[in-house]
Amino acid sequence: MNNDMIRHAADLLWDAERLGQPCAPVRDLPGIADVAAAYAVQQINTERRLAAGQRLVGRKIGLTSKVVQTQLGVDQPDFGMLFAEMCLGDGEEVAQGRVMQAKVEAEIALVIERPLTHRHNTVADIIGATAYALPAIEIVGSRIANWNIKLVDTVADNASSGLFVLGSRPVKLDALDLVGCGMLMERRGEQVSAGAGSACLGNPLLAAVWLANMMVHVGQPLQAGDIILTGALGPMVQAASGDVFDAHIEGLGRVRAAFA
Repeated sequence: MNNDMIRHAADLLWDAERLGQPCAPVRDLPGIADVAAAYAVQQINTERRLAAGQRLVGRKIGLTSKVVQTQLGVDQPDFGMLFAEMCLGDGEEVAQGRVMQAKVEAEIALVIERPLTHRHNTVADIIGATAYALPAIEIVGSRIANWNIKLVDTVADNASSGLFVLGSRPVKLDALDLVGCGMLMERRGEQVSAGAGSACLGNPLLAAVWLANMMVHVGQPLQAGDIILTGALGPMVQAASGDVFDAHIEGLGRVRAAFA
């Protein structure tokens, strides 16, 4: 890999967020043509956040929709880092300009209470390590102008992470039907997205297995207290100033994202 070009790509994305000005896609830069290079870009900006005192609190899983995977020509999800500064409480206002080119999607969040260190985890391992689930709204954003992204761009851009909103009522997994649960998201009472647990790789637990295995593979196993955003249960929706989104997930309740 071209380390100088990887650093340059990381600088472009870092400056885009810092200045609030989206940049051109990084996939066209020499040496940034594959997923390994894209994750190297992501890691540089992760280390910058950590050096600035931000606290890593979990991971998000992206590209869990088979339709989106087909569009991007991939056969597996991707992941991005979640920091405490990205987390909002239920209904907490999203300040204007906090996320570039914001879109929202409803998800199931898992909170882990035991490390997941096996090279090959099972669904049973995930269930045993999960303290509880929460309804969540991920507010995705892109530092790439006009969302002109392919796989390399979104991976380098921390899987297009922005913010995430967590619900307030934890629910044990044995009280949930993670595959069959329905999801409905409304914008001020108007339905804008619908789906089910099965939309997330067929089962949100399968997405969590993939993530746990991948994090061991890269030497960063999931730890107690980590939050996992398992992936979208329905289509993404564009967000604008003044929008209020309510996501209802069967068995988990509701969670709200309110844009100033």
